[in-house]
Parts: sequence; structure tokens; C-alpha cells
Amino acid sequence: MEKKIFLVGYMGSGKTSVGAKLAKILKCDFLDLDVFIEEKEGMTVRELFKLKGEIYFRRAESKYLQEIIDQKEIKVISLGGGTPCYGNNMGRILSASNAKSVYLKASIPTLTKRLFEERINRPLIAHLDSEELLVEFIGKHLFERSPYYSQSEVTVLTDGKSLDDIISEILSVEQ
Repeated sequence: MEKKIFLVGYMGSGKTSVGAKLAKILKCDFLDLDVFIEEKEGMTVRELFKLKGEIYFRRAESKYLQEIIDQKEIKVISLGGGTPCYGNNMGRILSASNAKSVYLKASIPTLTKRLFEERINRPLIAHLDSEELLVEFIGKHLFERSPYYSQSEVTVLTDGKSLDDIISEILSVEQ
């Protein structure tokens, strides 16, 4: 594997789980962009949004994404759900000679099932107190974000697939 693999998709699509296991299989480093930002900024994403605002966060996110693209080490990178949708982030990933983008595409019912129980840990959806409201929120967000996600070089449908099946599909495209 010569290229960095950028995992793109909505929250709850499995980017972190897939990325960590994929990196282990490929014997390379795994990087979660949100964790990287938290380490660089010295506060959580939630705190950054609250104390410095979304515009500051999105600028920092773009800066750190470029830093990762420019690094020579081969890595598997999990992006935040919104990362491809701001600035020219998706364009920079697509034009990087050392990068491949993979969209982990999950359906609204799958995302709702995964996210409903853990919504308290997710600032964007913590206030949604019913599955119906969550379905509506995810649907609206996916409508806005899908044009960005869909630019990925590879799309892997994740519904009903095990982690190993998803990784096998990514690796088969990499060959």
C-alpha cells in the first residue's frame, strides 16, 4: 500500500472501527482526525465548538488535514463526518497523489440504530430525544453531505456487513 486511505462517511458509519482494524492488518499507523485535532489544540472537539466556535474548528480541521496529507508516512485516516464538506477539504484529498478516499456508506436506518443509544456522546445529536427526530436529522444531513461523500474514489456499502467484510472490500479495491 503506497497511499494513505482516508475514510469518509457520516457519524456512526464505522470509520474509526474500520480504520483501526484496517491499519492493524496493513501494519501501519491509524489516525483519527478528531483525536489529532484534540491533541494539537489541547481540548476536545466539543470544547472547541463551545469556546472558539465552528468557524475556528473548521479552519483548524482544514489546517491539520493538510498537515496529514503532506506527511510522508503511510496511514489510515478516519475523518470527521463534516470534514469533506467544508473548505476545499475533499478536493485536496482527491488531488493528493498519495491519497485514496473511501466512503463508508450506511443507510439512515442503520445509522439511526447505531447512533440513538450513543447520542449523548455526540454533541450534534445529543438533544434529539426520539428515534423519529434522529431519522429526520440524519436524513437532512445526509442530503447535504452526500454530494461530498460521493466524490470518494471508492464507496463501500456497510449495511449488514461485518467489519472483516468491509475491510476485505476495501483491500480488494486497493490491489
